[in-house]
Amino acid sequence: MSNHVYKLIDLVGSSTTSTDDAIRNAIETAALTVRHIDWFEVTETRGHVVEGRIAHYQVTLKVGFRLAPDTPDGGDASATGGGAQAGGVSGIGTA
Repeated sequence: MSNHVYKLIDLVGSSTTSTDDAIRNAIETAALTVRHIDWFEVTETRGHVVEGRIAHYQVTLKVGFRLAPDTPDGGDASATGGGAQAGGVSGIGTA
Protein backbone atom coordinates (compact mmCIF):
# COMPACT_ATOMS: atom_id res chain seq x y z
CA MET A 1 0.00 0.00 0.00
CA SER A 2 1.35 3.41 -0.94
CA ASN A 3 1.68 6.30 1.47
CA HIS A 4 -0.53 9.21 0.44
CA VAL A 5 -0.99 12.73 1.77
CA TYR A 6 -4.41 14.33 1.39
CA LYS A 7 -5.71 17.87 1.51
CA LEU A 8 -9.28 18.56 2.64
CA ILE A 9 -11.62 21.13 1.15
CA ASP A 10 -15.21 21.96 2.03
CA LEU A 11 -17.77 22.06 -0.77
CA VAL A 12 -21.46 22.91 -0.81
CA GLY A 13 -23.62 21.43 -3.54
CA SER A 14 -27.32 21.82 -4.20
CA SER A 15 -30.02 20.33 -6.34
CA THR A 16 -33.75 20.72 -6.87
CA THR A 17 -33.98 16.92 -7.25
CA SER A 18 -32.26 15.14 -4.32
CA THR A 19 -29.37 15.11 -1.85
CA ASP A 20 -27.63 12.49 -4.00
CA ASP A 21 -27.83 14.84 -6.96
CA ALA A 22 -26.47 17.70 -4.81
CA ILE A 23 -23.47 15.51 -3.86
CA ARG A 24 -22.92 14.59 -7.50
CA ASN A 25 -23.09 18.26 -8.56
CA ALA A 26 -20.47 19.26 -5.97
CA ILE A 27 -18.03 16.45 -6.79
CA GLU A 28 -18.36 16.71 -10.57
CA THR A 29 -17.93 20.49 -10.52
CA ALA A 30 -14.91 20.32 -8.20
CA ALA A 31 -13.35 17.61 -10.40
CA LEU A 32 -13.12 20.18 -13.21
CA THR A 33 -10.38 22.02 -11.28
CA VAL A 34 -9.18 19.59 -8.59
CA ARG A 35 -7.26 16.47 -9.56
CA HIS A 36 -6.91 13.25 -7.56
CA ILE A 37 -10.20 13.47 -5.62
CA ASP A 38 -10.37 10.18 -3.74
CA TRP A 39 -13.15 10.48 -1.15
CA PHE A 40 -15.88 12.61 0.38
CA GLU A 41 -17.86 12.81 3.60
CA VAL A 42 -21.26 14.50 3.95
CA THR A 43 -21.07 16.73 7.02
CA GLU A 44 -24.38 18.63 6.76
CA THR A 45 -27.68 18.27 4.96
CA ARG A 46 -30.07 21.19 4.58
CA GLY A 47 -32.96 22.22 2.44
CA HIS A 48 -34.79 25.30 1.28
CA VAL A 49 -38.58 25.27 1.58
CA VAL A 50 -40.86 27.47 -0.50
CA GLU A 51 -44.63 27.46 0.05
CA GLY A 52 -44.46 24.18 1.96
CA ARG A 53 -42.44 22.35 -0.70
CA ILE A 54 -38.75 21.52 -0.98
CA ALA A 55 -37.16 23.96 -3.41
CA HIS A 56 -33.51 22.89 -2.98
CA TYR A 57 -31.57 20.15 -1.26
CA GLN A 58 -28.19 21.36 -0.03
CA VAL A 59 -25.24 19.34 1.30
CA THR A 60 -21.88 20.30 2.76
CA LEU A 61 -19.06 17.88 1.99
CA LYS A 62 -15.51 17.39 3.13
CA VAL A 63 -13.56 16.25 0.08
CA GLY A 64 -10.13 14.63 0.22
CA PHE A 65 -7.77 14.88 -2.69
CA ARG A 66 -4.36 13.31 -2.92
CA LEU A 67 -1.38 15.65 -3.12
CA ALA A 68 0.77 14.74 -6.07
CA PRO A 69 4.49 15.45 -6.32
CA ASP A 70 3.92 17.64 -9.42
CA THR A 71 5.07 20.83 -7.67
CA PRO A 72 7.90 21.60 -5.22
CA ASP A 73 5.53 21.85 -2.21
CA GLY A 74 4.08 18.41 -2.95
CA GLY A 75 0.79 19.84 -4.12
CA ASP A 76 -0.73 19.69 -7.54
CA ALA A 77 -0.51 23.09 -9.25
CA SER A 78 -4.15 22.89 -10.39
CA ALA A 79 -5.50 21.34 -7.21
CA THR A 80 -6.77 24.47 -5.50
CA GLY A 81 -7.62 26.74 -8.41
CA GLY A 82 -10.97 27.81 -9.74
CA GLY A 83 -14.20 26.89 -8.00
CA ALA A 84 -12.78 24.32 -5.64
CA GLN A 85 -13.01 26.33 -2.43
CA ALA A 86 -16.00 26.31 -0.12
CA GLY A 87 -18.98 27.98 -1.72
CA GLY A 88 -17.30 27.92 -5.11
CA VAL A 89 -19.53 25.23 -6.53
CA SER A 90 -22.12 26.41 -9.00
CA GLY A 91 -25.79 25.78 -8.35
CA ILE A 92 -25.83 26.64 -4.66
CA GLY A 93 -29.33 27.27 -3.38
CA THR A 94 -30.53 30.03 -1.12
CA ALA A 95 -31.12 27.85 1.93
